[in-house]
Amino acid sequence: MEQDFYAEYAQIEDVHWWFRGRRSIFDRLLAELPVVPGGRRILDIGFATGATLTFMSAYGNVVGMDRSDEAIKFARTRCSQPMFIGDITAVPLHTGAVDLVTAFDILEHVDDDGAAIAELARVCKPRGHALLTVPAFQFLWGNQDVVSRHRRRYTARDLRQRVEAAGFQIRRLSYFNTLLFPVIAAVRVARRLRGGSNGPVKSDFTMTKPGLVNDALSGVFAAEGALLTRFRLPVGASLVCLAERRA
Repeated sequence: MEQDFYAEYAQIEDVHWWFRGRRSIFDRLLAELPVVPGGRRILDIGFATGATLTFMSAYGNVVGMDRSDEAIKFARTRCSQPMFIGDITAVPLHTGAVDLVTAFDILEHVDDDGAAIAELARVCKPRGHALLTVPAFQFLWGNQDVVSRHRRRYTARDLRQRVEAAGFQIRRLSYFNTLLFPVIAAVRVARRLRGGSNGPVKSDFTMTKPGLVNDALSGVFAAEGALLTRFRLPVGASLVCLAERRA
C-alpha cells in the first residue's frame, strides 16, 4: 500500500495546479540568491516522492533527506540525486555543511518546530539560506491537515519569531496562494460549519483533476511569483520564508 500511495502522490505532484504554481513561485525566489562559486550545496528535507529533488537540482548539487525509508525507495525510481534517512530535529550533517536548506511544508508535522528550525540553521553555513513553506491560519484547518497529520498552521508572526530565534535573518516572508484565498477560505469554513461527513476524509488534492480548470488555477497561482518579489502579501493559504543565516 505504501508504494501505491507514493505512486499516486507522485502523479499529483507532477500535474496538480498547487504544486505547479508553487514551483513557479520558488523559481522567482531562488533567482534572487547570490551565485556560489563552485556550485551551491543544497539539502532538501522531506522530499516525499522526489519531485522537489528534481526541481532543486537546477539550483545546485542537491541531497535529499526524509524520515521514511519507503519514500526513499520510491524516489530512487524517479530521480538520481543522493538521499538519506534522517530527522529534521537531528540532521546527520556537519555544522555549516550546506549553502541552502529547503523544507517545503514540513515544519507543521514536527512537534518541536523551534528545534527543527534551529537544526536547519546549524547545518546552513553563515550567509547561507533557507527556503521554507508552511500552511497558514488555524481557522483554515481542514481535511488536508487531517490527512497530512499536521500539528498546526501558522501566522506570519509565528513563523518570523521561530526563524529569527534560530539565528536566521528574514529576507522575504509573505503569505501566498493569495488570489485564490477567498475561495479556499470559503470552502473550508463551509465544510466545518456543515460538520464532518461519515465517510473517509479525503485530501483536497482530489478536488481538481488534470484539465483546463487545473491549468487555469496553476496560472493564477504562479502569477503570484511576480508579486512576491515586490510586495509582502497580506493573506494567503500558505506562508513562504526566504531567510539568511546570520554570520
